[in-house]
Amino acid sequence: MNILLMEDDPVLSDILLDFLREDYSVDYAFNAEEVYNLLEKKSYDLFIFDINVTGQNGLDLLQELRSFSDSTPAIFITAYNDTKHLQKAFDAGAHDYIKKPFELEELKVRIESTKRLFHIESTQLESISQDISFNPQTKEIQTPTKTISLGSKDALLLSYFLKNKNRLISNEELTQNIWDFDSIPSDATLRSHIRTLREIIGKEKIKTIRGEGYLYE
Repeated sequence: MNILLMEDDPVLSDILLDFLREDYSVDYAFNAEEVYNLLEKKSYDLFIFDINVTGQNGLDLLQELRSFSDSTPAIFITAYNDTKHLQKAFDAGAHDYIKKPFELEELKVRIESTKRLFHIESTQLESISQDISFNPQTKEIQTPTKTISLGSKDALLLSYFLKNKNRLISNEELTQNIWDFDSIPSDATLRSHIRTLREIIGKEKIKTIRGEGYLYE
């Protein structure tokens, strides 16, 4: 499940990120501008927005996103206790809210409730090695020290290899399943993509079988 959190309190944001990342894939934005920058790169299953942030507030941001036909479920974090702000939250397109201060487990309950309500499936991480995993939904490889974003073709290639472990795959099979018919790449282009993956996950994972294709082990 991919969550986009917008919170401008550095202490609270660190606490929330440490907690939420135990179970979900979470990206963080300090303000509305950073939210838009992230939305240009990927989509999310859930927004968690603080209402009162620096610059464009969470209410106006969600209302604007809804005007762009973005229907991503949203939970508001709010310090307000009056019904006026709660009504504004729902009018802006929120599906749930949580009042400060709150228990972290309460937030998780609300996330799981939203997940069930909107039939959001959890993303199954693919294990590449003992300490490296791949998230096919976000196209990201997670190592012990960093997260690496893959290009769309590299991500599709890696997904195909992971689904066909220990099976010889020809160049033709790869190109026909990854590229459109009118954009079939050259062997040199395919080798370039393979080389990129090897540099990230290890050269030993994808073996070249000369004259036949590739074998993912």
